[in-house]
Amino acid sequence: MLHEILLALCGYTGDLIIDQREHCNSLGISLPSDAPVADEPTFKLAPDISFLEPSERDQIERIVTLGFYYRELDRFSVKSRNLSWIRSGNVNPLVTSELSKGKTGRQSVYRRAIANGIVEILSVYRSAVLHIEQKLLSETVPILATVTQGLNKFFVLLPPLHELVLEIERDDIRGGQLLNLLHKRCHCGVPELQTCIQRLLWHGHQVMYNQLAAWVVYGTLQDHYGEFFIRRQEDTDVDHSSSHSDISEKLSRLSTEDTSLTDWHLGFHIFLDMLPEYIHMRVAESILFAGKAIRVLRNPSHAFRFQDVVHHQQMPRGTQKFQGFTGRFPFHKEPFVDQEKIGEELLPQSEADKIEAMLSDLKESSEFHKRSFEYAVDSIRAIAASHLWQLVVVRADLNGHLKALKDYFLLAKGDFFQLFLEESRQLMRLPPRQSTAEADLMIPFQLAAIKTIGEEDKYFTRVSLRMPLFGMTVKSSQGALPKDGNIGGTSEATLDGWDGIALEYKVDWPLQLFFTQEVLSKYSRVFQYLLRLKRTQMELEKSWASAMHQDHTDFAKHRNDRINCSVSQQRRQRFRPMWRIREHMAFLIRNLQFYIQVDVIESQWNVLQAHIQDSHDFTELVGFHQEYLSALISQSFLDIGSLSRILDSIMKLCLRFCWSIDNQESIANTSELEHITEEFNKKSNSLYTILRSSRLVGSQRAPFLRRFLMRLNFNSFFEATARGVLNVVRPRPVSVLNQQ
Repeated sequence: MLHEILLALCGYTGDLIIDQREHCNSLGISLPSDAPVADEPTFKLAPDISFLEPSERDQIERIVTLGFYYRELDRFSVKSRNLSWIRSGNVNPLVTSELSKGKTGRQSVYRRAIANGIVEILSVYRSAVLHIEQKLLSETVPILATVTQGLNKFFVLLPPLHELVLEIERDDIRGGQLLNLLHKRCHCGVPELQTCIQRLLWHGHQVMYNQLAAWVVYGTLQDHYGEFFIRRQEDTDVDHSSSHSDISEKLSRLSTEDTSLTDWHLGFHIFLDMLPEYIHMRVAESILFAGKAIRVLRNPSHAFRFQDVVHHQQMPRGTQKFQGFTGRFPFHKEPFVDQEKIGEELLPQSEADKIEAMLSDLKESSEFHKRSFEYAVDSIRAIAASHLWQLVVVRADLNGHLKALKDYFLLAKGDFFQLFLEESRQLMRLPPRQSTAEADLMIPFQLAAIKTIGEEDKYFTRVSLRMPLFGMTVKSSQGALPKDGNIGGTSEATLDGWDGIALEYKVDWPLQLFFTQEVLSKYSRVFQYLLRLKRTQMELEKSWASAMHQDHTDFAKHRNDRINCSVSQQRRQRFRPMWRIREHMAFLIRNLQFYIQVDVIESQWNVLQAHIQDSHDFTELVGFHQEYLSALISQSFLDIGSLSRILDSIMKLCLRFCWSIDNQESIANTSELEHITEEFNKKSNSLYTILRSSRLVGSQRAPFLRRFLMRLNFNSFFEATARGVLNVVRPRPVSVLNQQ
């Protein structure tokens, strides 16, 4: 009878100890290994046993429950460690798991690791049963108390473990969720149970550390079953019935460079469902960044490799230019050797070994220490960020490209854009033709480049001119502008036909990691604003020069004719208020231009350069550049709707004023000039009133705004005029022309 009990303790029932589930089926067949875990113990004494006392029966049934727990835990371990899917050949584990979901459930490397830990615990239990058997055989009178005494500690271990695997199977807990469950179960008041759960958690962490090592050392994602908290973006497509083969085909169409960019910006994300609660989101983001950075460093684009090979293999004779060889001539054998060296230089093997050593130290620790884990992750992230900084800033010449963007998108090359606007001035006085507008602009653009940009500027070839705003309703530059003063009242009136002029900048790998489409669109937005401002300023200066030339011509022609001379004097007197308002316009535009170019762009550029000199971290650099762009936009008032609309209206009024001067003899045109003058005074005073508000002047968003206001109001004219506008409902046009 004691041997029957010992066999039952190892999960084997018989005539004395029966399994009620098998007995109810009247088959006596042992359950298959993939049967679900039973909720309650089913090992009982056979009901026809009558020679035992009730107390002995209760004691035996209590002991054999350990055998039930052992069998269920062993069945869970066998099922979780099943590797039969490997026999099917080269079948994708993702597909295999989907097909077998209805039969044996999804595969899980984390469950397999936990099962290995359970096998360790069960081996200790089997050794205890074997020791009890040896002890019973050595005793002259074997007693049941020996069995109870030998297995007493397992009564606090096996039932909680059975409850654990029951919850795992019932809720289909996998991956990071499983680590989370084990971490919670570690917090208990039973030292023996806590030790066992910590051992299971250690096994689970071994899998996580292996996945981390693959991710942050080699940049690969070893996660066949979707259990890691870093996940490919297209894996969500797989979950939504998207074919894995379709995704592979889609990726195969992309070039290496495109795939690298897609991986960086959209390829991977943090899967919160699999992120253990004891790993902070900041730490997970650091892991995500480190892996993506390692992928970039280990997989440079072919063009970048070839350029670096050429750079290291420059022949001393001649100044041969190697650009354009990529894609037209096959690589030679020697550069292939150098490409491997280049890849190794981007991430030296010593640094990869250092990262691997940190993870090995974590793996060897018997307990999970949160502080040690976070320190290791921060160190790994710092290594990846430093080498990515070296790649982008030093090898890819980030500062040179930043300077080029400043030159062309922020109009630092003022002579080039001045000449471009002068060359295209007559063209921009006509409405743009949708089919040829861009080609028409390329002629003055190239002429300005030939006259102002030297051959040493290697960045100009990356700049191209675009007219992207076609397809929307725009107004003619000169003839079709509204005359009712409703500037900015409709969407059609807010854009001149040529206001859509934009620049594009060609960015090579790996600078696309830094200059994203969002960043380039911000540069383009500031460029369009600055170009309109410069165009307005130039038109005001040209109109004054043209009018003075005409006036001097008339004076020279009629100086001996008293009658015509008096007419000329009367006309000059009549248009004197008009030139006064032109000076007001030019004064405002010049000061606004000086404020943006000097107080905003130059000061922020110096701040950015200081950050670039001090920082050796790629993510810090990205943050500094974002702050730089945000400061440009905010301090130029492009993010304040009311101010940007007023500035847009002022520039439109200035251009209407300049174009109207061409027909000075027209009475209707004189009336329009008076109307433009009235509108300009109202808009400029509104602008001054908003800018001097405490919300703007007292904030840090525009630290140099006080200087701009001081230049505008150096003689208190703006302040007095603004106060007058607030007190007068609608000033008469004549009084506006004759003021000051």
